[in-house]
Amino acid sequence: MEKSYLRPIPLTDPADAGGGLRLAGGWVRFTHLERLARGAAPEVVAAADLSPEALAPFVAPRAPVAGLSLEVPRLMGILNVTPDSFSDGGRHAGIEAALARAGEMVVEGADLIDIGGESTRPGAEETATAEEIARLVPVVEALRAGGFAAPISLDTRKAAVAEAGLAAGATLVNDVSGLRFDPALAHVAAKAGVPLILMHSLGTPETMAGLAARAYTDVLLDVYDALETAIAQAEAAGVARARIMVDPGIGFGKTLDQNLALLRRLSLFHGLGCGVLLGVSRKGLIGALSGEGDAARRGPGSAAIGLWAVAQGIQMLRVHDISLHKQALALWQPLAAQ
Repeated sequence: MEKSYLRPIPLTDPADAGGGLRLAGGWVRFTHLERLARGAAPEVVAAADLSPEALAPFVAPRAPVAGLSLEVPRLMGILNVTPDSFSDGGRHAGIEAALARAGEMVVEGADLIDIGGESTRPGAEETATAEEIARLVPVVEALRAGGFAAPISLDTRKAAVAEAGLAAGATLVNDVSGLRFDPALAHVAAKAGVPLILMHSLGTPETMAGLAARAYTDVLLDVYDALETAIAQAEAAGVARARIMVDPGIGFGKTLDQNLALLRRLSLFHGLGCGVLLGVSRKGLIGALSGEGDAARRGPGSAAIGLWAVAQGIQMLRVHDISLHKQALALWQPLAAQ
């Protein structure tokens, strides 16, 4: 029998027609789901007609991540300490500049900071492990030495970098390769008992752009299956599912149409039973849809997609422009409050 997938249809309207279930213990309700299967037309089914077992992944509250409750939307601030990241390369490469920006983002409303020492923009070459450690570890150490209390995420594909960064005081690991690049990273996260974010991508930053056109039979379901496999791999290494978040990897080996297909049905990924993170900030699809060629000026478009994602129940947004997103959420949340 062909595998089928369930996608909750999110409701944020203040009117409650009755029977609505809380999606992942959060701020969105649902009464119906969309059943998807390869080669078949979508079918809408009532939640009341499904078994408790089928509904369990969608209604179970998500565990806190690095001490942060996922009952409200969270903002992850992007801090690239690289010379070549796509929109802010070189701006925060020095320790003093990195410390200043980290503190600024927390003041603006960031719940945690994601520090990256290797660019993963399309076409970027791999950074040597020793160089990546040299970029990341002094920043993490200096932040903790200065009393920085917010959770620190390590944006890395490499087990050795994760191990060094966690020893320096980082709190969680964000792997854009979803354990494809270095499977040992899962063992590092398991040993340290820290959360692990698994993102979907293809190939490497150097090769991913050329793979998108022929990589998928159904991008939405293919990405879901790949993340399901990555979760199983992490669990086999000892990472509890409650410590795992997933990210569909917008822009990583996907065409514009494929990115839009993922965004339209984002709520599908709640079926994995994990918190969901989305990173679209300043990415190329925003430029393609808005006509804005300057990545640094794509904040409003980033926030627009961010609000769409939050309305789909997505628990965390990875963003550059904290103040802009914080204000957008501050206006959206009281209107959508149930």
